[in-house]
Amino acid sequence: MEVLKRLFEQHFQLPVDRVQPLQGQLGGSGRKIIRLSSNKLTAIGILYDVREENVAFLEFSRHFRHHGLPVPEIYAQDLKNGAYLEEDFGGTTLFEFLSSHRDGDAIAPETIAAYRKVVEILPSFQVEAARDLNYKVCYPRASFDRQSIAWDLNYFKYYFLRLAGIPFNEQALERDFTRLTKFLLSAGRDYFLYRDFQSRNIMLRDGQPFFLDYQGGRRGALQYDIASLLYDAKADLPPELRQQLLDHYLDSLAAFIDLDRAAFMQYYYAYVYVRIMQALGAYGFRGFYERKEHFLQSVPYALKNLRWLLHNVELPIALPTVMEAFKTMGASEKLQGLTSKPENCETKLEKLKVRIFSFSFHKGLPQDDSGNGGGFIFDARSLPNPGREERFKSLTGKDSSVIDYLSHQQSVHDFLANAKSLVDASVAAYQGRGFQNLMVSFGCTGGQHRSVYLAEQLVKHLREKEGVEVILRHREQPQLNPAAAEAGATPSIAVAHKAMRE
Repeated sequence: MEVLKRLFEQHFQLPVDRVQPLQGQLGGSGRKIIRLSSNKLTAIGILYDVREENVAFLEFSRHFRHHGLPVPEIYAQDLKNGAYLEEDFGGTTLFEFLSSHRDGDAIAPETIAAYRKVVEILPSFQVEAARDLNYKVCYPRASFDRQSIAWDLNYFKYYFLRLAGIPFNEQALERDFTRLTKFLLSAGRDYFLYRDFQSRNIMLRDGQPFFLDYQGGRRGALQYDIASLLYDAKADLPPELRQQLLDHYLDSLAAFIDLDRAAFMQYYYAYVYVRIMQALGAYGFRGFYERKEHFLQSVPYALKNLRWLLHNVELPIALPTVMEAFKTMGASEKLQGLTSKPENCETKLEKLKVRIFSFSFHKGLPQDDSGNGGGFIFDARSLPNPGREERFKSLTGKDSSVIDYLSHQQSVHDFLANAKSLVDASVAAYQGRGFQNLMVSFGCTGGQHRSVYLAEQLVKHLREKEGVEVILRHREQPQLNPAAAEAGATPSIAVAHKAMRE
């Protein structure tokens, strides 16, 4: 930590007054991600002891910025101590934005617009910036070659199929792997392959995407990255939207190369399959082997994608053993039970209904219509108030500039963490006792900034939980509330849902 403070102070010539560990360090890489702040200046500090990955990220970042791509500026580095300091893009990933702007398969127009921007930019990484990229710094391989593919397929075989108890004939499976590898390598591969191009590695700030975590990039085929984004398991994009985004990507790609769409599509779904297998291997390793159970929550979404592929796609090569394994996985009640959202379940389960309010203390407490009489009222008036600054007066806690301001306040971070901890404990207890209603309210002076922000953050947090229905109400901001509050949708989601019905 001290090395990051030193880098910050040397670069900005200001002392660090806030340090905030971020959730990225709970992921699969072992990388520690820390936000450092001084007054209104912030930066993201990284601590990681794999020098080769650090070198790749730093060089790629400078190269991509030289080509005008939206990646972080590198402020300072200390490779000897595995540390570097980069630009802070705020706290909203594309995945989080998607999760808070959808109602089932009805996805808000602004989310679709963000995805369209992302796929428009992807060819600039793959083609334009790839022409003079230094592939010598790639780690662990300079290309997505036979060895890279073998690592991914064996990852899937040993850490998913074996640990999930899916039966297979090893020799027959290896024959399929050999056939698949030969086919994949026959595609054009003289492009930059981002490698982990998925919604959690893309940040949104003021509606614009910014890109992270390309340190595993290497030379490879065009199909891999767009497959990674569109079949990102927990993002759970509807098939129709995947096709629209794929078409938009191909239209954008055609501005960079002489594109043969039929040739691209000949290989596309084989790369979709290999990407899904790589992801399942990662879920198995982190979840089954390392016992980090939250990784396993993505498995049923990956199985849903596989079932769609099995019913709608025919590969130009035969992979009978692989396909049989996929069918067995898709029929596994054990694997399907790892999700918090049962699929195609005709029996409606009784969920805990959590009503979340923002409000102004000047106008009294929110009314409990459930009759339960329980829950929490959190007083946010002790927190920094954006409403005192002229630039924020006309905005609310849903606006990006207010979100950035509050998310960079250590006191807000601590307050929200404590609130989440208390609510989580009650959610677990209420579910265990079969209760059906819980009410959580955040109050501030005007019910406009702090309370709205905190309510939105708790909604995002609780919607990841099993058996919880979240209903959000901004009492003093009726324009922020959905047309049908009981559905828990945002206004934009309600509009998208209406459009889909029509």
